Amino acid sequence: MTKELQDVMAFLAVVEAGGFREGARRQSIPASNLSEAVRRLETRLGVRLLHRTTRSVAPTEAGARLAERLKPALGEVAAALDIVNHYRDRPAGTLRLNVPGSAARLVLPEIVTPFLQAYPEIRLEVMVEDGFVDLLAAGCDAGIRYDERLEQDMIAVPIGPRIQRFATAAAPSYLAARGTPAHPRDLLTHACLRGQFASGNVPVWEFEREGELVRIDPSGPLLVRLGAAVELAVDAAVRGLGIVHLFEDWLAPHLQNGTLIPVLPDWWQRFSGPFLYYPGRRLVPTPLRAFLDFIQRR
Repeated sequence: MTKELQDVMAFLAVVEAGGFREGARRQSIPASNLSEAVRRLETRLGVRLLHRTTRSVAPTEAGARLAERLKPALGEVAAALDIVNHYRDRPAGTLRLNVPGSAARLVLPEIVTPFLQAYPEIRLEVMVEDGFVDLLAAGCDAGIRYDERLEQDMIAVPIGPRIQRFATAAAPSYLAARGTPAHPRDLLTHACLRGQFASGNVPVWEFEREGELVRIDPSGPLLVRLGAAVELAVDAAVRGLGIVHLFEDWLAPHLQNGTLIPVLPDWWQRFSGPFLYYPGRRLVPTPLRAFLDFIQRR
């Protein structure tokens, strides 16, 4: 049974790493060992689990289904084994977080260094993805998102600032040449620098003042992937290409030094801050428990 479990773990390591070489590097073992383990598992099950080419490795339909079922189960095993951590003087282990780019930039910098200094035996892995993900399938202990509407079996804990705003801004040179919008609908005649989610959805810009909500879908010369390429849009705005609409904290340095000027500040919409969420149906790993205690103390 021990050998079978090792073969299963080898298979998952290859799937998660996207190949034998990277999987072997993460496991600190020869790639040939992983290859042999997967071959034994395929022989035992009587079905091919991986498509292998000279350039890539990808799970077959059977392999994908197997990995999907195994990850949550092995996560429960890891959580159960983690119970012994409670008998240590200091928490130890790996904490894996899945966060959007905005949280990686605006929330975690104030937390990561003091947390890891307080818990030197914990290793933190941060995966940045802007779409909502299945934490267990992704092999993560917890995630950060800005939307409270989570699945029923998820527990959500506030993290970071509780109230934030979207800010709209442009360079002085742009406003001197094109004029300053007096109402959100005026943006429809301006060059606006837009963002796009990985799904392809381009979110509308929302503005709110005294109970009036205005949603607009402006156009412009630049469209960037939210999270991965937002800085490109900010830099373009600073250089006078157009108007940017983003988290106020993200634009704050440029607003403070004058390279960007606030546009329609009375209309900037407020929204609730981010939440750390994790599955409520499983044991809380010790590194995650330490992280929860740390952010709640702050």
